[in-house]
Amino acid sequence: MIERIRSALERCGISMWRINERVDETTELFFVKKQLDTRRTKDARKYEVTVFRDVEAKDGGKPGRGFTSIPVLPSMDGRQLEEELKGAYYAAQFAANPYFDLPDPVQAPMVEEAGELAQASLAQSAGKMARALFGPDVHEDAFVNSAELFVWRVRRRILSSEGTDVSFVNSGVDGEFVVQCKEPEDVEIHNQFEYDALDEEALSAKVAEALTFVRDRARAKRVLKSGKYDLILSGNAVMEVLSYYRDRSAAGMVYPKYSTWKPGDDVQEEAAGERLALTLRAFHPYSPEGIPTGEDLPLLEDGKLLAWHGPNRFCRYLGVKPTGNYQKIACGNGTVPFEELKKGPCLWAVTFSDFQMDAMSGHFGGEIRLAYLIEADGTVTPVTGGSVNGSILEAQKDLTFSTDRYLTAWYDGPYAVRLSGVSVAGTEE
Repeated sequence: MIERIRSALERCGISMWRINERVDETTELFFVKKQLDTRRTKDARKYEVTVFRDVEAKDGGKPGRGFTSIPVLPSMDGRQLEEELKGAYYAAQFAANPYFDLPDPVQAPMVEEAGELAQASLAQSAGKMARALFGPDVHEDAFVNSAELFVWRVRRRILSSEGTDVSFVNSGVDGEFVVQCKEPEDVEIHNQFEYDALDEEALSAKVAEALTFVRDRARAKRVLKSGKYDLILSGNAVMEVLSYYRDRSAAGMVYPKYSTWKPGDDVQEEAAGERLALTLRAFHPYSPEGIPTGEDLPLLEDGKLLAWHGPNRFCRYLGVKPTGNYQKIACGNGTVPFEELKKGPCLWAVTFSDFQMDAMSGHFGGEIRLAYLIEADGTVTPVTGGSVNGSILEAQKDLTFSTDRYLTAWYDGPYAVRLSGVSVAGTEE
């Protein structure tokens, strides 16, 4: 199919292009309680073609450069394929951006993954993770209501008119499960997970924690008062808050001046708590543009920005070497064991209906489904209702991270963080 696409591009007179090939293998398991309801396997091949077109500048300067990406189906005949490519090339002239050089060419052998998940059959890995998921489901009052589990392996190949030809394989596990407790109130909590290794221990721990949370949610009271709290966030919420630093330092935010950050800036400013140490962790050996991304990229050290990062076009505009796309965050902070972190008056918010971090404003928040109100004398009350509305620009001045760690496909860092003086809207009855 790739040769068919290349031939069609040549016949259409398109000289600048990129082809992304993706072959997905997936085993999917669907459970109702502990019973396997449906098993599916998929094997799909997909293609995306990006065409570039230069547009002459009216002032005689450098031409603009536009591009359009389209999906291409293996079922297309030669005529359909040429029509789609010609349409994309025509549209590219109306999406002209300031001129930028295309990524430097890279040619390398196929990059294979190591580890059990990469080597074992998908069905075997799915069975192991299913047993890990239901292992903690041994209680009568709280249980896993339903679950979906996906184990996948993806083969990618990236080619370009500049000479790039690279390919790699990566595997992963993801899915979701719903835990339920019927007494004294019938409640459910939805949970998601994603790992880039066969991490049975992490999944079992997540399910066990979720069962504890849903049991406490069923007994939670609406007694939370509005005010300022020392707020503890844990799990995925920590990753969401730290995503602010990844997103604000992205070339796509800096070039249009949504962010004024530059390497060397103290982006944490006057911090009395822990100074941030963040690294962008390599996830794929190449970005979708074929840019090498196989090495970790240090982002913050002692609260100071070390580098911009991002796709080819925006890095070219900023005059820095394109790094490609990085998403996984590794945080090196952590000074206090979690049990000590939650001592003293605080609110540990553990589940939200929708927790979000706004990279433009620095605000984070969400509606509380379950939190633990911890008093000065150690009294702990499960509470529900109300919402968190904080600003990382204020909270970053006094951060304390747990030494306990948390690992997913997109985060490797402290399990929890304590933030001082965060606004909470309560719902006291």
